[in-house]
Amino acid sequence: MKYVLGIGGVFFRAQDPQKLAAWYRDRLGLEVEEYGGVTFREDPKGTETLPARQAYTIWSPFPSDTDYFGPGTKSFMINFRVADLDALLAKLRAEGVTVDARTDKSEFGYFGWAMDPEGNRIELWEPSLA
Repeated sequence: MKYVLGIGGVFFRAQDPQKLAAWYRDRLGLEVEEYGGVTFREDPKGTETLPARQAYTIWSPFPSDTDYFGPGTKSFMINFRVADLDALLAKLRAEGVTVDARTDKSEFGYFGWAMDPEGNRIELWEPSLA
């Protein structure tokens, strides 16, 4: 019997949770709710402004010596599904955020990476059109 249906959340420690939540709100447009977190709800058919995309959530352990999570010693990386990755990366660079020069396009979509102010590498993913 299948019990697990997907990722229910990403939870991690922060030195200053409110300040970090505000950074994600201001830089990535996350709608931080009163409880301090974000609830993602997607319309799989798309909307007026966003086309339907291959939107799914991945759970994947990595080897302990991976460099995929970027510099530092963090044991996790969050992947955010985004719209218009190029515009978002340009916005982040303009705001002084550390953004990887490299991006990657594959059959899975378009990927870019940045660092939040607490040194967490975040992966930004623009899924391929459905």
